[in-house]
Order: sequence, then C-alpha cells, then structure tokens
Amino acid sequence: MSEQRVAIKMQDGVADVRLTRGDKMNALDPAMFAGIIDAIGQLQAMPGLRAVVLSGEGRAFCAGLDMASMASAGSGVDLKTRTHGLANDFQQVAWGWRTLAVPVIAAIHGVAFGGGLQIASGADFRIAAPGTRMSVMEIKWGIVPDMAGYALWRGNVRDDHLRELSYTAREFDAEEGLAMGFVSRIAADPHAEAVALACRIAARNPHAVRAAKRLANLESDAAGTLIAESVEQAGLIRTPNQIEAVMANMQKRPPNFRDD
Repeated sequence: MSEQRVAIKMQDGVADVRLTRGDKMNALDPAMFAGIIDAIGQLQAMPGLRAVVLSGEGRAFCAGLDMASMASAGSGVDLKTRTHGLANDFQQVAWGWRTLAVPVIAAIHGVAFGGGLQIASGADFRIAAPGTRMSVMEIKWGIVPDMAGYALWRGNVRDDHLRELSYTAREFDAEEGLAMGFVSRIAADPHAEAVALACRIAARNPHAVRAAKRLANLESDAAGTLIAESVEQAGLIRTPNQIEAVMANMQKRPPNFRDD
C-alpha cells in the first residue's frame, strides 16, 4: 500500500495506534480501510501485546466516509460476502477491534461521525474530549449503519436513543453521548487518559485479562455464561501468572508476568 494511513508504536505492552490522515480529518477512503484492516492483522500477531490505544491525528478522531473517494470504490462490492470471520471488509474496521484478544481503548476528539463513530464503538472503552461531536450519520446519505454499528451498540446504547439517532442523523456531543452509552468517560486529554488506562491493564495478568475479554464478548444464555466462567477460571488457577499475581500482592511488589 503506497499511502500511509495508520501508525503503530509499541511500548511496554501497549500499542499506540493512530489514524494518520489528519489533513482530511481521518476520513475513510479505500487506503484508510486497507490500513486499518492491516493494522488489526498486525496487532493480532504482535507478541507481548497487552492493550491498544486507538486515536486520530489532527483535528478529529474520524469524520466518517470520504464520500468522493468511496463513491466509485464501493460500486459493485458484494457486501454479503464475509471476508473476516463474521464480518466483511467494511465491518472489519470496527468489528476487528472487538475481536482482538486484548482490550482496546479509543481516545476520541473533534468529531466521530458515521463510520468513525462505529470504529470507536469497536473499542472496549471510549474516552472522549469535552464537546466532541458525534453522529450516527448514515441516514443523511440515504443508507444505514453497516460497519458493525448495530452489533456493537446493542447493550451499550438504549434502544430508543439508537432508533432516534439512526432515523435522523442528529448530531450530539460527548456529554450526551456519555448519558446514552456511546461514550465511557470524558477527559480533557483523552489520549493521555487512554494510555494511562492501557498501562494499568498491561500491568495485570495478561492471560486473565484476555479471559475477561472473552467472557465480556460472549453472547450466551445464563447456562452458557456460567460454564464459560468456570472454564476460564479453571484455565487460570495455579498457572505461573496467577501465582505471580498472588505473590506480588502478598510481597507488595510489581508483578513480573509472562506473555507466553
């Protein structure tokens, strides 16, 4: 790919991932779609990864689709074909963050419109700057959210709020987004807050964190969830990292966890 759209920097188990089309408010063109999908693939295979921070350079997190560049690129695409497990290419740029084994924290500022809001919603947490502008914008263009938004919002956003916003494309701010469930937390410096949270997660037993994310992602009835809890716990108890967590707490020292 000739055009750089996503940058990844790794430090102490935390991957700092940035959308780098800042001059276009990180709007989604074909190169951005390809760059995000490639970045998710790199992260899936990255040794020692414990948490991810996702943000955008410049004035915005992501302004949604670059309609001019996507108009011709999207013609003739078979949206029903699954290219990444449950998802197609367009859905993978949002759904892929949810399927990563480690927690993902989105740091949002400026705007998160349409596809940009769906990408942020793929994260485990969304930390937004005060006044960040958001919209479920697709109906403005005569279409529906189709980048995994409905699957990601269900359980976070109350149904009537989601219906109103998807029917109208009304813009709302981070403060209203917090009340509705689109935002997890508001911070003056969302990127710094996200990195701090990622570092706290990275300091915990990485196998237990991954198990907790698997349980959080689980879609099952009570019986299925209860047995999944037991299976995950049985796989953690008396392992080296679990023993190290106990010993570090008893000895009041930082733990030294293994990622293998």
